[in-house]
Amino acid sequence: MRTRPLKVALLGCGVVGSEVARIMTTHADDLAARIGAPVELAGIAVRRPDRVRDGIPAELVTTDAMALVKRGDIDVVIEVIGGIEPARGLITTAFEHGASVVSANKALVAADGAALHAAAEANDADLYYEAAVAGAIPLVRPLRESLAGDKVNRVLGIVNGTTNFILDKMDSSGAGYSEALDEATALGYAEADPTADVEGFDAAAKAAILAGIAFHTRVTIDDVHREGITEVTAADIASAKRMGCTVKLLAICERAAHGESVTARVHPAMIPLSHPLASVREAYNAVFIEADAAGQLMFYGPGAGGSPTASAVLGDLVAVCRNKLAGATGPGESAYTALPVSPMGEVVTRYHISLDVADKPGVLAQVATVFAEHGVSIDTVRQQGKDGEASLVVVTHRAADAALSSTVGALRELDTVRGVASIMRVEGE
Repeated sequence: MRTRPLKVALLGCGVVGSEVARIMTTHADDLAARIGAPVELAGIAVRRPDRVRDGIPAELVTTDAMALVKRGDIDVVIEVIGGIEPARGLITTAFEHGASVVSANKALVAADGAALHAAAEANDADLYYEAAVAGAIPLVRPLRESLAGDKVNRVLGIVNGTTNFILDKMDSSGAGYSEALDEATALGYAEADPTADVEGFDAAAKAAILAGIAFHTRVTIDDVHREGITEVTAADIASAKRMGCTVKLLAICERAAHGESVTARVHPAMIPLSHPLASVREAYNAVFIEADAAGQLMFYGPGAGGSPTASAVLGDLVAVCRNKLAGATGPGESAYTALPVSPMGEVVTRYHISLDVADKPGVLAQVATVFAEHGVSIDTVRQQGKDGEASLVVVTHRAADAALSSTVGALRELDTVRGVASIMRVEGE
């Protein structure tokens, strides 16, 4: 074993960073044995140096993150501060000064992954980011290494624990969205400002990363169609149950049937209870992968939190340090297919549409005519009427999302349709 330690700089010492530092200290001997050399925590950049951090030597703490990554003797930089800047500048500076980088920054990788990979390659450095997607669940490395010889056709997953907890509580207790969100906040699953989670931004960033790796093409967060869960109602959950389904916020990345484009989207959807993802409860994550040779694979586990995310960070740290000792780098960006990302309108899916209509003869025929005029075939219809009002629930066969959307627009124009109560896609069949 080499006696000179590999020096590691840690950027950020919050929930994840402090857990990384703790494990590096308490498991130092095991890490050294697995890597082939000791690893030394050489510095920790923080924003608030006065904050008490148990087990963190004060002499390692600095507020000058840029000076830390410019030292020149740093072998690996671990970035867990999040956001776009200053993280992007710190990572590119680390590459320029000879360090490889391990990051948990999904927002940055989803927005600027191509430039970061290019900077890493230009400086013979590694960029690893397993922790950016689904916490401790190994996804990035299996996609870019274990399945590198296969053709991945679809990635379907629950990649945000907060929204899964909320939807699970709505399903199990009959609670409304606001009540379930309040419970998630009280238990620490939701932030004080839950926008990134409940509006789908977090899941969209992860979808962009997964799509790019799975399909060997460049996909950014701007390419991902995004809808959150704030409009999901208790009535939607109940309607899903009547269909033998449950509602999940899904990240769906697909290779088009003709193979010449890909799609990436995040939105709530009904999935059958028979689908493996339907049983993913509370704040857990799971990702279902479909590949030509490997068939169907599912990865499941805790998708967030200090310890699970730190586990993924340290797994990357071991891999990067081994590469350093071997004088090599791991796999970089693979974007050779250069496939275009199709708009949401070209996605083929199914709709569950709930309409408030007048309870009188001929309404169903009018509604069916609108569907036919837009080339959308109806699978099932359920109607319930009382006191001149009626609820009409239509589930379609598969059609282009643009055709389904224009159908809904035309339904809104009918005099007999009082309102479109809800629209939700049906997936996983």
